[in-house]
Amino acid sequence: MPGTELIEKHIEIDQANVTAVDVISSHTQLSKQTIKQTMSKGAVWLSRGKHTQRLRRASRKLNKGDTLHLYYNAKILATQSPQASLIADEGDYSVWYKPCGMLSQGSKWSDHCTISRWASQHLKPERSAFIVHRLDRAATGLILLAHTKKATAALTQLFQQRAISKRYQAIVHGNFPASPEVLTINNLIDNKPAISHIRLIEYSETKDCSLVSIDIETGRKHQIRKHLASAGFPILGDRLYGNEDEFTTDLQLTAVSLRFNCPLHNTPRHYSLDSNRRPQL
Repeated sequence: MPGTELIEKHIEIDQANVTAVDVISSHTQLSKQTIKQTMSKGAVWLSRGKHTQRLRRASRKLNKGDTLHLYYNAKILATQSPQASLIADEGDYSVWYKPCGMLSQGSKWSDHCTISRWASQHLKPERSAFIVHRLDRAATGLILLAHTKKATAALTQLFQQRAISKRYQAIVHGNFPASPEVLTINNLIDNKPAISHIRLIEYSETKDCSLVSIDIETGRKHQIRKHLASAGFPILGDRLYGNEDEFTTDLQLTAVSLRFNCPLHNTPRHYSLDSNRRPQL
């Protein structure tokens, strides 16, 4: 519909027992079916008192004094989400394989392409899903989701205490040193400590690329990508920190292993990705 590609509206509700669909319909040219789809994809928010949250249920009645927030972006809402795969369902939390292109976290414009939304819709029985750590949109691999407030708090604390072992594999440009000692990079990121430990797995002379294993003690934004690029070994397919003309290959960075002691049941947990989902030289 012309003129409705991008809409942002904040509507104060002046009467009780109306629905978001009816209110938005009266303030825009969007059809009611489009509004319902927009709500289901997480682009409509409700402010009530001091709390603001996504509003998905089309039949929910609003109160006088509520405020509706519409963030409609036709291009974003038309984006198709790639499919994640369940690795393990532990009830209070689960482990998933996140594909390239899937987001860890949504925005005010939607959350339908996020791993948390995918999990909440595809788990049996259905449960809410909460992010406790993140993977770059372009990265693939294992990601841990919580399904209760207790699990969210406990797992978040494990990450904050660096009590979860996270291992990645990546294909990098060049011949990475085959030293018996692990290369440790501790360059600051955003003026915060960031520590990565990297070792060579295999080098391909014909491709002049190396498969490396990375263990990180911290989880700064783009940490592995920045550290490897700073060492002269940018990751294959890295459009931000690698070769600017490299648009044919997805980012070759995968989270392959998670290991921790379950804070809810005091049992060791180890999740490892199958070889066919790891980077291949």
